Amino acid sequence: MLAVRGNNVVLVGLMGAGKSTVGRELASYLGFSFIDTDDELERRMGVTIPVIFDVEGEEGFRLREAKVIADMPDQKNSVISTGGGVVLRSENKEYLKSAGKIVYLSASADILYNRTKNSKKRPLLQKTDIKKTIEKLLSEREDLYRDVADIIIESGKWSPKEMAKKIAERL
Repeated sequence: MLAVRGNNVVLVGLMGAGKSTVGRELASYLGFSFIDTDDELERRMGVTIPVIFDVEGEEGFRLREAKVIADMPDQKNSVISTGGGVVLRSENKEYLKSAGKIVYLSASADILYNRTKNSKKRPLLQKTDIKKTIEKLLSEREDLYRDVADIIIESGKWSPKEMAKKIAERL
């Protein structure tokens, strides 16, 4: 059995880093459940994240996201994929640390841009200059991701399956 706090693996990183894709592979590899906090929030609310942003703005979304994150330490034997802004609230970071081993999927702005440029499901990227927005978000959040991470894996060098194996080896 995985010898980490809470017996969970928590994936953090900016949107497009591969948290959901790699998370599913890692969960399968470890024989764990997979939880995507964005999907869980949508399930609880009965609406999509873009709708939550439209109605309540980013602050309303972050408050609702924090409620989902607060439940994560109760999970066992799970790989948990988080939203890109989860590290912005200090209480979220504490919940995540108590939930399990935190893995930061690091990716360059170019990789993130190429993976997200056509997405209509990412409210923070519905702007005119997506690349500039990604660069700004990355510069604002990079240190927060690194500070909370137990393990840092560079996304974009390997396939999701290979990344899952590399993460498992480092756990």
